[in-house]
Amino acid sequence: MPPETPVLELSKVAAGYDGIPVVRELALHVNPGEVVAMLGPNGAGKTTTLTTIAGLHAPLGGEIRLDGEPVGRVPTYKLFRRGVSLVPEGRSLFFGLTVREHLKLAGARSKAALDELLELFPELRKTLDRKAGVLSGGEQQMLAVGRGLVSQPRLLLVDEMSLGLAPVIVERMMPVLRTVAERFGTAVLFVEQHVALALEVADRAYVLAHGRLVLEGAAVDLRERPELLRSSYLGEAASDAARADTESTGLQNPDRRG
Repeated sequence: MPPETPVLELSKVAAGYDGIPVVRELALHVNPGEVVAMLGPNGAGKTTTLTTIAGLHAPLGGEIRLDGEPVGRVPTYKLFRRGVSLVPEGRSLFFGLTVREHLKLAGARSKAALDELLELFPELRKTLDRKAGVLSGGEQQMLAVGRGLVSQPRLLLVDEMSLGLAPVIVERMMPVLRTVAERFGTAVLFVEQHVALALEVADRAYVLAHGRLVLEGAAVDLRERPELLRSSYLGEAASDAARADTESTGLQNPDRRG
């Protein structure tokens, strides 16, 4: 049986601003129905990676492929039509528009599409005719994620879902990523600072530090090696002890692949 074509694949991607790379030599992939976390300290290049994938700026090098086809120079609106949806950091809502208006603009043209979304976020049902500016922080984040989901994207990119939210709200929302992947076969790539919660939801994870990929592996393996994860945040995953751990657990230090 031939291997499954990833929905998203990055090969030696460099990304940044004004010709200056923030991310270098990045390689990752996300398969259909898979939830993948992108972890790392502030300034590691995670948001830059997501916005580059979403077409907000072109990569400085390397190749981005969607379902096997190069899309590194495809503009955002065309990527949206091909099933790429970004939930940005900070939500980017229009405070003067209602919840219903947000969802219609995002593609909820039918009652069935709206009902399906409200099944995932029933809390939004009572807010449909309220303006986004009067919603609670949790409701605003549900709307931001719901707006990204309502078109049933092929690839969902989520940047810092937990930003500014109480832990109980984060615990309510994070499993939605798993539900979407399993129910619709959506490929999900998300950035998250709540590492423990991210690894509970994800199938696999990539760790970035100083603009480079320093560690990757199954989420279950990373959960079992917290000291290795901590060292990778400092860009120190190449120590002798860390190498031994990566070899014994199936985790990979990208700089040691040979």
